[in-house]
Parts: sequence; structure tokens; C-alpha cells
Amino acid sequence: MLNKLKLVGLNMANNALSSSKAKIKQVRQRSTKGPASDNFIVALDIGTEYVKALIGEIGDNGNISIIGVGRQHQGLSDMQAGAISDIAAVVENCDRALSEAESQAKVSVRSAIIGIAGELVKGTTITVRVVRKTADTTIDIDEMEKIVRLVQQRAEEKAKQQLAWELGGKEVAVRLVNSALVSLEIDGYPVTNPIGFQGKNVIVQLYTAFAPMIHIGALEKTAEELDLELLAVAAEPFAVARAVIGDKQNQNLSAILMDVGGGTTDIAVIDEGGVQGTKMFGIGGRAYTRSIERDMGVSFDQAETLKLAYGGNQLPPQKRPLVESALDKTADVWINGIEIALAEFPSLDHLPNKMFLCGGGASLDLLMERLEGEDWYKTLPFTRRPTVRLIQPHQVIGIKDTTGRITDHTFITSMGLLRVGLDTLQLGDSEGGSIREKLDRMLSV
Repeated sequence: MLNKLKLVGLNMANNALSSSKAKIKQVRQRSTKGPASDNFIVALDIGTEYVKALIGEIGDNGNISIIGVGRQHQGLSDMQAGAISDIAAVVENCDRALSEAESQAKVSVRSAIIGIAGELVKGTTITVRVVRKTADTTIDIDEMEKIVRLVQQRAEEKAKQQLAWELGGKEVAVRLVNSALVSLEIDGYPVTNPIGFQGKNVIVQLYTAFAPMIHIGALEKTAEELDLELLAVAAEPFAVARAVIGDKQNQNLSAILMDVGGGTTDIAVIDEGGVQGTKMFGIGGRAYTRSIERDMGVSFDQAETLKLAYGGNQLPPQKRPLVESALDKTADVWINGIEIALAEFPSLDHLPNKMFLCGGGASLDLLMERLEGEDWYKTLPFTRRPTVRLIQPHQVIGIKDTTGRITDHTFITSMGLLRVGLDTLQLGDSEGGSIREKLDRMLSV
């Protein structure tokens, strides 16, 4: 029922957009101090709590320097569980964040990558066996691309079925937002580049993320109203994974990545440098605030103040037990959500023993304490208690902050979006080269 209400809310927002165009146009006057350039991209992390904008300058070595940072708080009704519910309000918030970033960077940026989250975004790894009719002929680019398209089609069917089940039989149009090769075998022999090999059985493991068209449409409309050229829409847990994996350095990394935002918790599981899948559920920082609001009978703003004071050890002693009790209730549900999400990776013999957290919601020390101190992991295929750490900006491969404003884990998703934007640009550049170069880039993601 909740999911149906979300879809209705988004439709209402779309229908109301035409009456809000005058308001939107008024805010599309960003103060820029330089010309637009192809060497710059902007990442827009449109979260439930904040819009974050990062402007990156692409260097000759393929690395990115962050030269502009902007952030704008969202209203309570602007987003619902990671999805846009008021397009006009979100456009205004994005415009303010972009203005701040562009003013600092002193450039005007038009190429954008936008993140997408929410419970209806489905990311999974699917395995498909393809039996070749002519095993003695070598595999070429065209054949490999056909195989990849076949896997993507089957993954799309699976995503539609899963969404239909969750929405009580309602069919939902979806679109592929991210795709990355996890592994490839030819007659049982693992290969990284299949071109030129012979064989009969090709087994492909491909990670794909699909999102409902209504969510993507809202993001595309937001980009249009901001006069941005949308390079891609990226599933945010995939973006976090790209941030940590980078190009070469961490290709053997195995870890569980968790982005705790304002409205959702997004999980990505990486095994030997490959994204095994992504899961999302609708509990984030605002759920903890709502719990305090409900249990203590205070306003949302007062509850948020109490939550922050609790995290900073600044609560009066008489209020601490009440706040802690409210937070513990939501933390119990959150831990259960993690257990359920991680149980949906049956293809792995065991789960990675490293957990890395990011996002504003992860700033609540209680979450780290619960993950580190309780035995929730014993119901899952861990070989030992997982270590839990916050992702730090210096761990993001190939992206350097020059502004001095990115100092903690709260901007990791935005940095990952810059990485996905760079991937997209590189794929576009390969159109002018050989088809082999295009495939090589796809295989390296």
C-alpha cells in the first residue's frame, strides 16, 4: 500500500508541475563566473535530507579534482523514501546547491550525473549460460554484445516481476540505469576479455540496476528545468561501489558497503572487485527522528535537535533515557532490515567480513555500536564478526578534493557519482575508437 501511495504522489507532482513552471524559472538564474567547459561535470546527489552538488574537473590523467561544493536542505515533503515527491521544490533546492558549487568553482557546468535511490530501485547480479552453436569459431565483439543484451533482457524481466510482486500485481515500466560485468567463463575457464576465445558454453554474471520510469522521469524533468545535460542516472549504492573500487587498485576488494541516508539504507555487496548486487530499504536518518517525535510528543524539528544532541553527548541527563529508548526501537528494525537484505545473496558462499558505512545517517554513533557490539551477523554466512568502519574521502580512488570542504563520510555517494559520470564520458569517447576499445571499457567497470 505504501509503495502505491508513493507512485500516486509522484504522479500528482508531475501533474502539478505545469502550474509551477513560473516558480521554477525564477530560480534558474545561477550566479556563475566562468564559461561552460567539457572538462567539468557535476554530480547531483538528491537525497531525502539534503541535495549535494559536487563539481569535478577532469584531468589529463583521468582523475577528478573537486573544485566546487554545494549543499541545500530539503523540505519534509520534497522527498519520500529517496524518491522525488515535489519536483518544483526539488528543482529549487538543486538550483541553490548548484549555485553555491558553481560560485566556488567559478565555472558553469552543464554535464550532470544524478543519483537514484529508493525501495523500488532493483539491483541484482544475474547469471546466464549461453550455448554457442559453433564452438570452434572465435568470439567477436558483435557476438559478445548480443550475449550482454540477452543477459540484460532477462534481468529486466526479473526486475519487473519483483516490482509487480511488491506492488500487488501492478505492472511497472522500468529502465536499466547501471550495468557491470561481474565474471565471465568460457567452458569453465575464467577470462577477463572473451574476444578471440573459442568454446561452447559461455557463462556471464552481470550486475544490473533497474528503476521505475516514473522515478527516472522525475529526475530527467529536474535536469531539464535546471538546464543540465544528463549524462546518466546512477543507482546510488552502485555509485558508492564505484567510488571504493576505482579503476585498478581495489579490483580484489570484498566488502559490504552501506549508505545510510535520510530516507533509505542502500547496501552494495562487492566480491573480488565485482558488484554482486544492491539492496535498499526505507529506513534512514529521518526514521530515527520520527521515532523521537512520536514517543516524546515533540515536533519534528525538536526531535531532530534531540537526536543530534544525543549523538554529540549534549543531552540533559533526564532526557537521555527517553531519546535512547526511541532510537533503539528504530535501530532494532534497521538491523532486521540489514539481515533480510544480506540474506538475499545466496550465490555467495560467505559474506565479506568488512563493512564500510557512509551517508549522513551513519553519523549516529548508535548504528555503529549496534553493528559492532551485537550478534546479528550470526544468522548470516559470515566466517567471523565483520569489522565496521566509516568510508573516508581519501579512500575514494582517483578523486581529490581541492576545496577543503569534504572531510568525512557524508559526501562519499556524491564522489561515487562523479566516478560514474567519468565512466559514462569515457564510454562516450570510445565511440570514436574501435569497438574493441568500447568492450574493453565495459569489461573494466
